[in-house]
Amino acid sequence: MFLVRSAVIVIIIGVAAYFAPAFFNNAAADLPAFEMIEWDEKINVATGDATMGPWRMNASEFHLVDDPSVSLNSRGTAAVAWADYERQDIKLQLFEPDGTTRFDEPVTVPSEPDIFSWFPRVLLSDDGNKVYLLWQEIVFSGGSHGGEIFFSFSEDGGQTFDGLINLSNTEAGAGKGRFTGQRWFNGSYDLAKTGDGHIYAAWTEYEGALWFSRSADGGRTFHSPYPIDGGNYSPARSPAIAVGTDGEVYLAWSKGEGHDSDIFYTVSDDFGETFGEPKSIYESSGHSDAPRLAISEKGDLHAVWSESEDGLWGAYRIKHSKLNRESGDFSAPEVISGTSSGQVASSAYPAMALSGDYVFVLWDLFPNLGQRPQGLGISVSENSGESFSSPGVVPGSVDPALGFNGSRQGLYMNKLDVNRDGAIAVVNSTFNEGESSHIWLFRGKLPD
Repeated sequence: MFLVRSAVIVIIIGVAAYFAPAFFNNAAADLPAFEMIEWDEKINVATGDATMGPWRMNASEFHLVDDPSVSLNSRGTAAVAWADYERQDIKLQLFEPDGTTRFDEPVTVPSEPDIFSWFPRVLLSDDGNKVYLLWQEIVFSGGSHGGEIFFSFSEDGGQTFDGLINLSNTEAGAGKGRFTGQRWFNGSYDLAKTGDGHIYAAWTEYEGALWFSRSADGGRTFHSPYPIDGGNYSPARSPAIAVGTDGEVYLAWSKGEGHDSDIFYTVSDDFGETFGEPKSIYESSGHSDAPRLAISEKGDLHAVWSESEDGLWGAYRIKHSKLNRESGDFSAPEVISGTSSGQVASSAYPAMALSGDYVFVLWDLFPNLGQRPQGLGISVSENSGESFSSPGVVPGSVDPALGFNGSRQGLYMNKLDVNRDGAIAVVNSTFNEGESSHIWLFRGKLPD
């Protein structure tokens, strides 16, 4: 949306027209705080400057912290990863259940030197010893768009990381989700794991292809990536992975350029070795984007996504649907948040996590079309997605002194996780031009 550039030139006219400089609007602040969850005091994970100079590839003067991701294990330990743009590094910190940090200083994850590393996806094992990270490096490998997908893992609780694997090895601009020839998001990929050491990664390229790769040995080695959906269809964006307990791997993505875009999915029953023919989750006359998937302990597959009836850059709303295993079709989608229920101009870019029959859905709030998001909306279903609570705001996520939500290079994020006991972890970044940027952690739990 707000990123328009190539290896040679910077195009800013269309971008400025959509995401003009943000100003604080009381629409999001007037939404009720979400009280179904008992929230702890938010934690300031990291603070940085808030300046961004002109795009000069990896020599750009970008001074900010951004792109947080979170993973919460069954013990209540939260792993938070983010990007330090000034140092061009991925940072990691673990927060114990009592809120204390595991490390005196955040860990710097080894990466390619003097190259932007951003948009980490982090996964934490239940025992807290294994940490898996996937991120995008702006490596220019010969094509017009820089981008490679890197992976690394830790077996000592995040203190050190083994290996640095380039999964993509392409000239096509890996990690980019293209909306039009001039507009795209970085961070277009996903990471998932199972308890038996299977790791799955999917990403898209600026040229449009969707790629998938898997590891059967805990991330030490990966099979050669292969394209999904033929690899030569209209642009794929924002892949989402969910894994079952019997070798099932579900993969969803948004496909289409311009105003025509729908959500598709495919299924593997052999641990990601092969996938079936892609199907549409839901075909609309508008623009659908940013799908997320999650599987319950009962095996129910849930999907959420953003949809604008007015097409690309219109007023989005969050929709939810659930797969009927007998028919192989998804249920008619339910609107969780939109202009009528959310009291803001647009609700978009959801995240989803499950705990028993509870379905948690989080999203970015847009008080005004054409402005950057401010604050986070949330809703919860207590009955496996049959109905959802009225949406509210994550307390403390809307603050005029902090500016607007970050995600300056794209809004495909992983800001939410929950565990079996109903504990919840939410992350967000904020950016106030010329003042400061922050990474925030919000923790809470369902009432007993």
